[in-house]
Amino acid sequence: MPLKYTTNVPSKAWTAFQANTKDIERLLELHRQEGGEQPGRRFGLEVLNKSGIVLITAFWEAYCEDVAEEGLIHLITEAPDSKALPMELKKLIAKDLKADPHDLRVWDLAGDGWRDILKKRADELREARNRKLNTPKTDNIDTLFKTAVGIEEVSKSWHWPNKMTVARARAKLDKFVTLRGAIAHRGAADVSVTKAQLVDFFEFIRKVGSRTGGAVNKHVKGITGKPLW
Repeated sequence: MPLKYTTNVPSKAWTAFQANTKDIERLLELHRQEGGEQPGRRFGLEVLNKSGIVLITAFWEAYCEDVAEEGLIHLITEAPDSKALPMELKKLIAKDLKADPHDLRVWDLAGDGWRDILKKRADELREARNRKLNTPKTDNIDTLFKTAVGIEEVSKSWHWPNKMTVARARAKLDKFVTLRGAIAHRGAADVSVTKAQLVDFFEFIRKVGSRTGGAVNKHVKGITGKPLW
């Protein structure tokens, strides 16, 4: 049976993530079909485990990029004025203006001009995503959400019962992303991955993804008065 996980985060980004992870459920189903349900090591099936680790990491990366962009667009369209924006976005607007040699560029901020500047920022984030966020570890994810929507350390939302503290969640994510790197860059002979690791990573990323989306929703609602979803 496929893994079941419920979430109350029906954002567009989460919907896309859930659709992507059908591939992981299919990998696990193939594993069960070929190796059965009994405990013990299955030879010849490790390629499924490794493929799953690589895919989950890619889906996590895409989800973070998508929900960060979704949050930024929400701020652009729903924030009452530029004063309501988080400090990080105000700094980005100021930096954009300082970099322009035209003395009258400051008038671009008149009225809703700041929205156009942030729309340009959203376009730039979309274009740069494949070049910059290729290692979705904790520090890079925190930086993404800080620069995209002004959240300070979104990873602080990564905690839940059963002793999953923020520190443990950060370390666990980085460990799995490092494993992905080893699989992708060092070759199959140097890396061993079990089905238990794959299932653990799958369940973990679903929980971390849900809490990340929840943090973005809370953040933008606090600024605009309207939830993202």
